[in-house]
Amino acid sequence: MTSPAQFNPQAFIELALSRGVLKFGEFTLKSGRVSPYFFNAGLLNDGEALTLLASGYADKLTACDNVEVIFGPAYKGIPFVAATAVALSQNHGVSVPWGFNRKEAKDHGEGGVLVGASVAGKKVWIIDDVITAGTAIREVVTILKNAGAQIAGVLVALDRQEKGQGELSAIQEVQKELEIPVHALITMKDLMNFLDAKGEKEALAKMEAYRVKYGI
Repeated sequence: MTSPAQFNPQAFIELALSRGVLKFGEFTLKSGRVSPYFFNAGLLNDGEALTLLASGYADKLTACDNVEVIFGPAYKGIPFVAATAVALSQNHGVSVPWGFNRKEAKDHGEGGVLVGASVAGKKVWIIDDVITAGTAIREVVTILKNAGAQIAGVLVALDRQEKGQGELSAIQEVQKELEIPVHALITMKDLMNFLDAKGEKEALAKMEAYRVKYGI
Protein backbone atom coordinates (compact mmCIF):
# COMPACT_ATOMS: atom_id res chain seq x y z
CA MET A 1 0.00 0.00 0.00
CA THR A 2 1.02 3.65 0.00
CA SER A 3 3.33 5.08 2.64
CA PRO A 4 1.51 5.60 5.96
CA ALA A 5 0.14 9.02 6.82
CA GLN A 6 0.66 10.53 10.24
CA PHE A 7 -2.31 9.92 12.52
CA ASN A 8 -2.60 12.59 15.21
CA PRO A 9 -3.75 11.05 18.52
CA GLN A 10 -4.19 14.45 20.19
CA ALA A 11 -6.54 15.72 17.46
CA PHE A 12 -8.59 12.55 17.76
CA ILE A 13 -8.74 12.82 21.56
CA GLU A 14 -9.82 16.48 21.29
CA LEU A 15 -12.64 15.52 18.94
CA ALA A 16 -13.65 12.56 21.12
CA LEU A 17 -13.94 14.90 24.11
CA SER A 18 -15.95 17.47 22.16
CA ARG A 19 -18.44 14.80 21.07
CA GLY A 20 -18.77 13.17 24.49
CA VAL A 21 -17.19 10.02 23.07
CA LEU A 22 -14.46 10.30 25.70
CA LYS A 23 -15.22 11.43 29.23
CA PHE A 24 -13.05 11.76 32.32
CA GLY A 25 -14.60 11.20 35.76
CA GLU A 26 -15.77 8.05 37.55
CA PHE A 27 -17.47 5.31 35.58
CA THR A 28 -18.41 1.82 36.75
CA LEU A 29 -17.61 -0.68 34.00
CA LYS A 30 -19.36 -3.99 33.37
CA SER A 31 -16.40 -5.65 35.07
CA GLY A 32 -17.22 -3.72 38.24
CA ARG A 33 -14.06 -1.65 38.03
CA VAL A 34 -14.42 2.09 38.62
CA SER A 35 -12.64 3.68 35.67
CA PRO A 36 -11.42 7.30 35.55
CA TYR A 37 -12.51 7.54 31.91
CA PHE A 38 -15.14 6.19 29.53
CA PHE A 39 -15.03 5.77 25.75
CA ASN A 40 -18.11 5.22 23.57
CA ALA A 41 -17.31 5.24 19.85
CA GLY A 42 -21.02 4.96 19.06
CA LEU A 43 -21.22 8.71 19.72
CA LEU A 44 -18.99 9.39 16.70
CA ASN A 45 -22.30 9.90 14.93
CA ASP A 46 -21.76 12.88 12.65
CA GLY A 47 -19.88 13.29 9.40
CA GLU A 48 -16.86 15.15 10.75
CA ALA A 49 -16.29 12.71 13.60
CA LEU A 50 -16.72 9.63 11.43
CA THR A 51 -14.39 11.10 8.81
CA LEU A 52 -11.63 11.64 11.38
CA LEU A 53 -12.04 8.14 12.81
CA ALA A 54 -12.07 6.52 9.37
CA SER A 55 -9.06 8.57 8.26
CA GLY A 56 -7.20 7.27 11.31
CA TYR A 57 -8.08 3.68 10.50
CA ALA A 58 -7.04 4.24 6.86
CA ASP A 59 -3.73 5.82 7.88
CA LYS A 60 -2.92 2.84 10.10
CA LEU A 61 -3.85 0.35 7.38
CA THR A 62 -1.47 1.96 4.91
CA ALA A 63 1.37 0.62 7.08
CA CYS A 64 0.21 -2.93 6.33
CA ASP A 65 1.04 -4.95 3.22
CA ASN A 66 -1.65 -7.60 3.64
CA VAL A 67 -4.90 -5.62 3.39
CA GLU A 68 -7.07 -7.43 0.83
CA VAL A 69 -10.47 -6.99 2.48
CA ILE A 70 -11.60 -4.92 5.49
CA PHE A 71 -14.48 -6.16 7.62
CA GLY A 72 -16.80 -4.52 10.16
CA PRO A 73 -18.54 -6.65 12.80
CA ALA A 74 -22.25 -5.91 13.22
CA TYR A 75 -23.49 -3.52 14.21
CA LYS A 76 -21.12 -0.76 15.29
CA GLY A 77 -18.34 -1.87 12.98
CA ILE A 78 -20.45 -1.48 9.83
CA PRO A 79 -20.29 2.33 9.45
CA PHE A 80 -16.65 2.26 10.57
CA VAL A 81 -15.59 -0.16 7.84
CA ALA A 82 -17.62 1.57 5.13
CA ALA A 83 -16.15 4.96 6.01
CA THR A 84 -12.65 3.47 6.19
CA ALA A 85 -13.00 2.08 2.67
CA VAL A 86 -13.94 5.59 1.48
CA ALA A 87 -10.99 7.13 3.37
CA LEU A 88 -8.56 4.62 1.85
CA SER A 89 -9.79 5.56 -1.62
CA GLN A 90 -9.95 9.32 -1.13
CA ASN A 91 -6.86 9.83 1.02
CA HIS A 92 -4.55 7.12 -0.29
CA GLY A 93 -5.82 6.17 -3.74
CA VAL A 94 -6.36 2.57 -2.67
CA SER A 95 -9.63 0.79 -3.40
CA VAL A 96 -10.12 -1.95 -0.81
CA PRO A 97 -13.16 -4.27 -0.82
CA TRP A 98 -15.20 -4.29 2.38
CA GLY A 99 -17.89 -6.33 4.05
CA PHE A 100 -19.75 -7.01 7.26
CA ASN A 101 -21.86 -9.64 8.97
CA ARG A 102 -25.49 -9.87 9.96
CA LYS A 103 -26.48 -10.81 13.48
CA GLU A 104 -28.95 -13.30 12.03
CA ALA A 105 -28.62 -15.29 8.81
CA LYS A 106 -31.03 -14.62 5.94
CA ASP A 107 -32.77 -17.57 4.31
CA HIS A 108 -33.72 -15.66 1.14
CA GLY A 109 -31.97 -13.43 -1.40
CA GLU A 110 -28.21 -13.83 -1.14
CA GLY A 111 -28.67 -15.58 2.22
CA GLY A 112 -26.03 -16.23 4.88
CA VAL A 113 -24.53 -13.93 7.50
CA LEU A 114 -21.85 -12.22 5.39
CA VAL A 115 -22.56 -9.16 3.25
CA GLY A 116 -20.29 -7.36 0.81
CA ALA A 117 -16.96 -8.45 -0.61
CA SER A 118 -16.06 -12.13 -0.69
CA VAL A 119 -13.54 -13.08 1.98
CA ALA A 120 -12.71 -16.56 0.67
CA GLY A 121 -8.95 -16.92 0.36
CA LYS A 122 -8.45 -13.25 1.26
CA LYS A 123 -6.37 -11.61 3.97
CA VAL A 124 -8.92 -9.75 6.08
CA TRP A 125 -8.49 -6.92 8.58
CA ILE A 126 -11.28 -6.51 11.14
CA ILE A 127 -12.23 -2.91 12.03
CA ASP A 128 -13.93 -2.28 15.39
CA ASP A 129 -14.10 0.27 18.21
CA VAL A 130 -12.67 -1.54 21.24
CA ILE A 131 -11.93 -5.04 22.50
CA THR A 132 -13.38 -5.39 25.98
CA ALA A 133 -13.55 -9.11 26.71
CA GLY A 134 -12.69 -10.32 23.21
CA THR A 135 -15.85 -12.42 22.87
CA ALA A 136 -17.23 -10.53 19.87
CA ILE A 137 -13.90 -10.61 18.02
CA ARG A 138 -13.55 -14.36 18.59
CA GLU A 139 -17.05 -14.89 17.20
CA VAL A 140 -16.43 -12.87 14.04
CA VAL A 141 -13.04 -14.54 13.51
CA THR A 142 -14.81 -17.91 13.57
CA ILE A 143 -17.39 -16.69 11.04
CA LEU A 144 -14.68 -15.37 8.73
CA LYS A 145 -12.52 -18.49 8.97
CA ASN A 146 -15.55 -20.66 8.22
CA ALA A 147 -15.97 -18.58 5.05
CA GLY A 148 -12.37 -19.28 4.05
CA ALA A 149 -10.79 -16.01 5.13
CA GLN A 150 -7.26 -15.54 6.43
CA ILE A 151 -7.35 -13.17 9.41
CA ALA A 152 -4.58 -10.60 8.90
CA GLY A 153 -5.28 -8.56 12.03
CA VAL A 154 -7.62 -6.35 14.02
CA LEU A 155 -7.69 -2.55 14.18
CA VAL A 156 -9.51 -0.81 17.03
CA ALA A 157 -9.97 2.81 18.09
CA LEU A 158 -8.85 2.39 21.72
CA ASP A 159 -6.57 0.03 23.63
CA ARG A 160 -7.35 0.40 27.34
CA GLN A 161 -4.07 -1.35 28.20
CA GLU A 162 -5.52 -3.02 31.28
CA LYS A 163 -5.60 -6.57 32.57
CA GLY A 164 -8.50 -8.88 31.92
CA GLN A 165 -9.19 -11.74 34.32
CA GLY A 166 -5.53 -12.72 34.35
CA GLU A 167 -2.29 -10.86 33.80
CA LEU A 168 -2.89 -10.17 30.10
CA SER A 169 -5.15 -7.53 28.61
CA ALA A 170 -8.09 -8.58 26.44
CA ILE A 171 -6.12 -7.47 23.38
CA GLN A 172 -3.06 -9.47 24.45
CA GLU A 173 -5.27 -12.51 25.04
CA VAL A 174 -6.73 -12.19 21.53
CA GLN A 175 -3.26 -11.77 20.02
CA LYS A 176 -1.93 -14.82 21.86
CA GLU A 177 -4.92 -17.08 21.30
CA LEU A 178 -5.64 -16.19 17.67
CA GLU A 179 -2.04 -15.41 16.70
CA ILE A 180 -2.98 -12.17 14.95
CA PRO A 181 -1.81 -8.58 15.49
CA VAL A 182 -4.14 -6.04 17.09
CA HIS A 183 -3.42 -2.34 16.56
CA ALA A 184 -5.12 0.71 18.09
CA LEU A 185 -5.46 4.36 17.10
CA ILE A 186 -5.05 5.53 20.69
CA THR A 187 -4.09 3.92 23.99
CA MET A 188 -4.49 4.68 27.66
CA LYS A 189 -0.93 6.02 27.53
CA ASP A 190 -1.99 8.51 24.84
CA LEU A 191 -4.81 9.70 27.11
CA MET A 192 -2.35 10.19 29.96
CA ASN A 193 0.05 12.10 27.71
CA PHE A 194 -2.85 14.30 26.62
CA LEU A 195 -3.83 15.09 30.22
CA ASP A 196 -0.21 15.79 31.10
CA ALA A 197 0.16 18.22 28.18
CA LYS A 198 -3.04 20.00 29.24
CA GLY A 199 -1.91 20.30 32.85
CA GLU A 200 -4.86 18.26 34.11
CA LYS A 201 -3.05 17.02 37.21
CA GLU A 202 -6.05 15.64 39.12
CA ALA A 203 -7.37 13.61 36.20
CA LEU A 204 -3.85 12.42 35.38
CA ALA A 205 -3.31 11.26 38.98
CA LYS A 206 -6.52 9.21 38.82
CA MET A 207 -5.43 7.67 35.52
CA GLU A 208 -2.03 6.80 36.97
CA ALA A 209 -3.61 5.17 40.03
CA TYR A 210 -5.87 3.12 37.77
CA ARG A 211 -2.91 2.15 35.58
CA VAL A 212 -0.92 0.98 38.60
CA LYS A 213 -3.83 -1.17 39.78
CA TYR A 214 -5.05 -2.61 36.48
CA GLY A 215 -2.51 -1.68 33.81
CA ILE A 216 -0.39 -4.09 31.83
